[in-house]
Amino acid sequence: MYPHYAYLPIGNRYFDQSVPFGKQPFHEQYYRGYPYPRQQPIRGQATWTEGGTVTQCGIPWSNNEYMTAAVGTTAPYRCGQMLKIRNISSQSPREILVKVVDRVPGYPTSRINLHRRAFMALGANPNLGVINIEIIASPQVEPEEWGKYLLEVTQAAYPGYNVVDYKLIGTTQISPTQTRRTYEFTLQSHQERIRVQGNVVYNPANGRLISFDIKER
Repeated sequence: MYPHYAYLPIGNRYFDQSVPFGKQPFHEQYYRGYPYPRQQPIRGQATWTEGGTVTQCGIPWSNNEYMTAAVGTTAPYRCGQMLKIRNISSQSPREILVKVVDRVPGYPTSRINLHRRAFMALGANPNLGVINIEIIASPQVEPEEWGKYLLEVTQAAYPGYNVVDYKLIGTTQISPTQTRRTYEFTLQSHQERIRVQGNVVYNPANGRLISFDIKER
């Protein structure tokens, strides 16, 4: 796969949750994530759905390659937030990242309703209906801000692949006005698993993006 490069003068902006992702101006689509507090894993259950045409978050179920979910209105998760879901019902636990795209009144706070594709990506048979999971709110990609940025870019660049793992490789201070962060994402399709390395260079003084690139390892 060829590298992808871009140089975008993005400042410290936030995503407008009222506008579906992809409908915003290009410079608003890739954004610095909300400063969600890091939380401990919460044990709960996951069900599945085919989704619908309308969501309370204004984000379609098809977003994020259908790695999407609905939560209860009293759950401590926001529209557009990324959650790490771990299947603890399986002998070989799997993890996926999903985006909150809908909120359901009266839904239990410890339960999450995954899109069917996300449910299956956890290695679960839809016939089961319900599986035991751990929910990790604001995983590493959120507090580190730029990991979220590169996650969105990577998923857009590799349609048909799901991000199943990620990690921060390192941070390098290039100069007083340039810091580089390097991430590694593991992507899975029906045929193969690949690793993608992403670099983002930004100005630590004002949070402005200078450049980024992603490429297969």
